[in-house]
Amino acid sequence: MSWGAAAWLLLGGSTVLLFIGLPVAFSFLVINLLGAYLWLGGEPGLAQLARNSVSSVMSFALTPIPLFVLMGEVLFHTGLAVKVIEGIERLITQVPGRLAVVAVVAGTVFSAISGSTIATTAMLGSLMVPVMLARGYHPTLATGPVMAIGAVDMLIPPSALTVLLGSLSGISISKLLIGGVLPGLVLSVAFVAYIIVRVKLNPSLAPNVELVRHRGFERFKPLVLYVLPLVSIFGVVVGAMAAGWGTPTESAAVGALATVVLALGYRALTPVILLRSLKGTVSISAMILFIIVGATTFAQILSFSGASNGLSQAITGTGLAPWAVIAAMMLMLIFLGIFVDQVSMMMITLPIFMPVVQALNIDLIWFGVLFLICMQLGLLLPPHGLLLMTMKGVAPPQVTMLHIFRAVVPFVLMSLVLLLVVFLVPVVATWLPALIG
Repeated sequence: MSWGAAAWLLLGGSTVLLFIGLPVAFSFLVINLLGAYLWLGGEPGLAQLARNSVSSVMSFALTPIPLFVLMGEVLFHTGLAVKVIEGIERLITQVPGRLAVVAVVAGTVFSAISGSTIATTAMLGSLMVPVMLARGYHPTLATGPVMAIGAVDMLIPPSALTVLLGSLSGISISKLLIGGVLPGLVLSVAFVAYIIVRVKLNPSLAPNVELVRHRGFERFKPLVLYVLPLVSIFGVVVGAMAAGWGTPTESAAVGALATVVLALGYRALTPVILLRSLKGTVSISAMILFIIVGATTFAQILSFSGASNGLSQAITGTGLAPWAVIAAMMLMLIFLGIFVDQVSMMMITLPIFMPVVQALNIDLIWFGVLFLICMQLGLLLPPHGLLLMTMKGVAPPQVTMLHIFRAVVPFVLMSLVLLLVVFLVPVVATWLPALIG
């Protein structure tokens, strides 16, 4: 079978199975079984597939995933995440669209201590959207910032999806984690600026409500007692990687331990909550690792069939400039983001993209951050963006899907501008990783 026919069978077959609704892991399992039988030698190939599957999840580089997930689970189940919102809310006083600004700032802080985009959106949506609607905020201004900042969670470490991207692509996980910090913070600042300008131009979107003013230390008490200690976890995780004191796995272990110790210090971690957090961690981590099994073996079968090498040579042989090839890749990722989830995007594209990126000697950190921004966009793109569905599930009944679709449009445009800026000015993504060495 020619490499072209193999590419159509493997890539086309997996895409069709995803589009008809088969879960990601099972879609690639079906294709992997077929591919192993055809290209790895029949029944011996199936046995080799099983051995490859086991070895793919025994990598030390994957250990940060359950540790990052555990950090988020502990923070959610102990209720410490609510204390972060309270600390930020007391600190931000009279600004246009105050509660929407609080949602963005609190979401940014929470992104630095939890690696789950869905959990961040669900928490902020269930806690803050009803309050904003009760105070007269327009539904688009109440929901848009919450979904947008939930997507930024993917860029700011700790992020389980960033670890997954690094492990599947061969990009340095620690540098990829740190490379997303600056673009994520830039996007958060842009969101705050947009909210303030938008409400100044149209005050009816967010009526000004008289606040209960806290004097003296009472205003800063939640910030000092909860926000700063929890944000210090981000400093520990990123600082350990930046200083070279620990690998991403060791840094994640220290971060998870610090989260548990802080929860114990606040007397918020009971045996029941700890068990619930561990169960959630096992469930999410098992799902991710099962997907990694499918992704790794899929890439191996693509290579054995000749499809990976053939596609790579076909793309590099077009004579297009490297920037044009990367631009085409980003457009493909944005298109895929409309229809499939982020893990599926990685599994479909990375086996094809990475050989091309390496052949063209493109900076891997720059490419990885561009890939992350495209995945972040996919979370917000109508009609199937994962965070749009999450918001609809937690928002009050008066918030319609039309409100949600309209709400994300300006934030999608700002994310596209960020993608263009990073594409044209790679130093935005590479400066911080290069600085730490």
